[in-house]
Amino acid sequence: MRTEDLIKNLAGEAPPVKRLPNPLPRTAIWLALSLPWVGAVVFIMGLRPDLAAQASHTRWLVEQSAALATALMAAMAAFCAGVPGRPRWEHFLPLLPLAVWIGALGQGCIATWLSYGPGGLSLTPDWQCLPGIMMVGLGPAVAMTIMILRGSPIAPTTTVALGALAAGGLAEVGLRLFHQVDASLMVLVWQAGTVVGLTLVASFFGRKILRWRIAAPNTSVMKSK
Repeated sequence: MRTEDLIKNLAGEAPPVKRLPNPLPRTAIWLALSLPWVGAVVFIMGLRPDLAAQASHTRWLVEQSAALATALMAAMAAFCAGVPGRPRWEHFLPLLPLAVWIGALGQGCIATWLSYGPGGLSLTPDWQCLPGIMMVGLGPAVAMTIMILRGSPIAPTTTVALGALAAGGLAEVGLRLFHQVDASLMVLVWQAGTVVGLTLVASFFGRKILRWRIAAPNTSVMKSK
């Protein structure tokens, strides 16, 4: 069979492909699917009693807003990474809010050091952070996995890492609504560190989660050949 004829047969037998929505509405869908889970976990755990007082602190609001922005930008970047032809710079969308988040925590560490000296930066184990973030982030992670599987695995490691960062960032926002640990160093090490660690771990499984699906050979084309 000539190459031209083979291409025509393949094109004629190819099933229609439904185009994915743009990354922005997909991010909105992911957030809409994730928030009920996060809200349910926070409801079960119970809001922290000092939430109103914390919400009046500018630094706390900046940290939470930056973490939420990191989650949303990472989700959008993950959806962009699964669409062929989109620019690579979109993969770096969460870097700015992530820098603001880490910077706000770092500024809090400096302020604590200036106020209380080195003793104010004591670090104690917080074993609730890892299971707490994993519990809150389970729903967002499942929703993200289902949605990125619909894209093309052209950058599997980057896509999965960004998806994990999105789920972890949203989980951190939910965690601080019921977990009473607000010392900047503790949050930086145990909460932000957990989010970054889970992101790195997830990236190693990118090629296993997102793989090219090989379609079964077209029998009509094989016969005609």
